[in-house]
Amino acid sequence: MDTVSQWLEKSRDWLDERGKPAWIIAMVAGFIVFWPIGLGILFYMIWSKRMGCSSKWKNRRSRRADFGKTGNVAFDSYREETLKRLEEERDAFVTFLEELRSAKDRAEFDQFMNSRRSPDAAA
Repeated sequence: MDTVSQWLEKSRDWLDERGKPAWIIAMVAGFIVFWPIGLGILFYMIWSKRMGCSSKWKNRRSRRADFGKTGNVAFDSYREETLKRLEEERDAFVTFLEELRSAKDRAEFDQFMNSRRSPDAAA
């Protein structure tokens, strides 16, 4: 005979296999049957982070840290050097774009100020 904890564990696993919609349906059914059950399921879903965004989407930026070592020292060293070089190139490109935008903004502002100062602008 299954104990209550084993039954709850099996239920949790069954709901996890079916995803968020199953958890939401279980919560709504719990509210319909007896509201403390629905409230308990809601608190459990929040506490266990079953209703949050998937971690694979949250940590997409830190994906490089997820790549483990291959065991081949030469390849791992090459990969690290390449990634470092690419990050440096990206930083240099971002800096270039910022300088380009700044120069464009400065030119547009100077053009605006010159047009306000000229006597033709008053007409």
